[in-house]
Amino acid sequence: MKFSSQHLRNLTVLLTLVISLTAFTAIAQDLAIVKYKGGGDWYSNPTALPNLIEFCNDNIKTQMNEKPQVVEVGSVDIFQFPLLHMTGHGNIFFTDEDAENLNKYLVSGGFLHIDDNYGMEPYIKKELKKVFPNQELIELPKDHEIFNIVYKFPEGLPKIHEHDGKRPQALGLFHKSRLVLLFTFESDLGDGWEDPEVHNDPEDVREKALKMGANIVKYAFEN
Repeated sequence: MKFSSQHLRNLTVLLTLVISLTAFTAIAQDLAIVKYKGGGDWYSNPTALPNLIEFCNDNIKTQMNEKPQVVEVGSVDIFQFPLLHMTGHGNIFFTDEDAENLNKYLVSGGFLHIDDNYGMEPYIKKELKKVFPNQELIELPKDHEIFNIVYKFPEGLPKIHEHDGKRPQALGLFHKSRLVLLFTFESDLGDGWEDPEVHNDPEDVREKALKMGANIVKYAFEN
């Protein structure tokens, strides 16, 4: 029996959705780093996520693997993780296939946290229009659950590192009222998660960064 190209495409979509639904159930608590195209340093802040994972495992009782895996944005592997983390300083590029894959991941229950390590904002905003063409990033109110789910941040996203003198912003994309993507801008949480000697941040600043990170993890795992 021969299948048309459209039938094969529909079958691929169905299989992807089945994999995504089973994967989120099978791996209930883990995260991965997103590798993307375009030349940006997706691998920056190498000590950040291991430190955040250790903090979360110790303080909010997650059971994440100590070393986060790396997944490519266009791969079916992203469906294994309820939380993806993306960072960098420079250019980002999504192919149409990447954008379609990421859209399916997010609408089927996944969560993406993008932390601007300085300089990625104009590129990521452009590429996100490929993922959700009819949506714009909107700023989350200070009373949003993500600022209160474990640790309290009454003023919203904390400022960790100074770059251009702008206030920190937590920007989001939603699907059916569920926050599916968080873009943290002018905060640089990842720098605050790194080993203390990397940026010489005061302990209270690192603690704020780790606690906000724990809120993001908790929210992504439970929503």
